[in-house]
Amino acid sequence: MSGPHQLTPAEVERGRTNDRIGTRRVHATAGFSLWHIRLQPGETLPAHRHDRPYIWTVLSDGKARARRDDGTVTKVSYRAGDTTHHSQLSPETAFVHDLTNTGSAELVFVTIEFNREGSHS
Repeated sequence: MSGPHQLTPAEVERGRTNDRIGTRRVHATAGFSLWHIRLQPGETLPAHRHDRPYIWTVLSDGKARARRDDGTVTKVSYRAGDTTHHSQLSPETAFVHDLTNTGSAELVFVTIEFNREGSHS
């Protein structure tokens, strides 16, 4: 059963087929895709799936809420330069989540998503 802040079953289902992990893909090669995420206060990046390794860096201070397909809801405070590498993702370990800017300023990320054939070490 979904709580008031969890992804709904319909959002999870849509997220499983949504591979747009950013607001704009700015570059793609055989090995990786480079994405920008730009969210205004209150704006949400819709539920999407992560099924391959990726790394993100936030370029602005801010706050956000992420809702995952397992029912987890996480509130995060970001500092410009924060970086996280999700190196072990695959179709078997994939997850779905959305991201809402809960702060008072634009939230900006750069994300590199590695293709399964691409190097990510």
